[in-house]
Amino acid sequence: MRLILPHRARRHRACRRRHWHDEHVRKAAAIPLSVLGLGVAGVGYAAVVERNWFRLRRFDVPVLPPGQRPLRILHISDLHLTPGRRRLIEWVRSLGDLRPDLVVNTGDSISHPDAIPPLLHALEPLLARPGLFVYGSNDMYAPVPKNPARYLWRTSKNDHRQHIPSLPWEELGAAMAAEGWLDMNNTTARLKVGELDIAVGGIHDSHINRDRYDLIEGPAPADADLRLGVMHSPEPRNLTRFAADGYQLLLAGHTHGGQLCIPFYGALVTNCGIDRARVKGLHRHDSAYLHVSAGLGTSPYAPVRFACFPEASLLTLVPRR
Repeated sequence: MRLILPHRARRHRACRRRHWHDEHVRKAAAIPLSVLGLGVAGVGYAAVVERNWFRLRRFDVPVLPPGQRPLRILHISDLHLTPGRRRLIEWVRSLGDLRPDLVVNTGDSISHPDAIPPLLHALEPLLARPGLFVYGSNDMYAPVPKNPARYLWRTSKNDHRQHIPSLPWEELGAAMAAEGWLDMNNTTARLKVGELDIAVGGIHDSHINRDRYDLIEGPAPADADLRLGVMHSPEPRNLTRFAADGYQLLLAGHTHGGQLCIPFYGALVTNCGIDRARVKGLHRHDSAYLHVSAGLGTSPYAPVRFACFPEASLLTLVPRR
């Protein structure tokens, strides 16, 4: 027997079906909208908040001879400065209050032809301290727009191979050298900081094939109180040579700490030969200590950081245990 529903009942059931359908459509539509909203919020946080949330990291490094007083090294890197980065400029100026014994700048200081005056303003309180510097690729070549996803399968090593430098790198180096900082690109030096005799070896940026370790090759002076190696990119082949020659502490930048990291996982890429576990911070490489700075800036075409705060580091060198 066929059941015939009254008209009102049939209409009620039809309304319920339409309500059920509309509710599920709304829920289904809400999922991509929620994802989109989270994405927009994440990009906003990475570009506006974390990119300008500067931090000072502190490490103790036991490399000095017994009985020596501690030496404090301020390691800065990868400012990628462009005109108008007022927060970054003022934060770097505030580092002068630390009164470090030595400042080491491991390159990529500028990203714009007009960035040298604001950079010198940022560094002014630090230029009064003893200092060293090397160049990075972005001190010579202006950044260009590129797909950031490509770093997942390649580095930017060959981007500038055929290009003439477009940034005033010689003016940059001359300005820092005029204030007394030592240009350590493919050279060695000896300096006295306080009571310490420091032997330094430095190389130009291996990321653009300007490193010439052969020009500094050989055992570091054994009679120095500290043997310090300085470079922009922490390529393992150069780290190994520095360590084999007796350099005790190696300083590098370049990696940006991965720049876009996944919480509880870490960096996805390093943009060089170093492993992800050593993309930033204090580690060992053979017999040497290695400090890789996550840097303070970003490319102007990728002005974001996520789970990787911009940083400078204060390394307190103490006697060996």
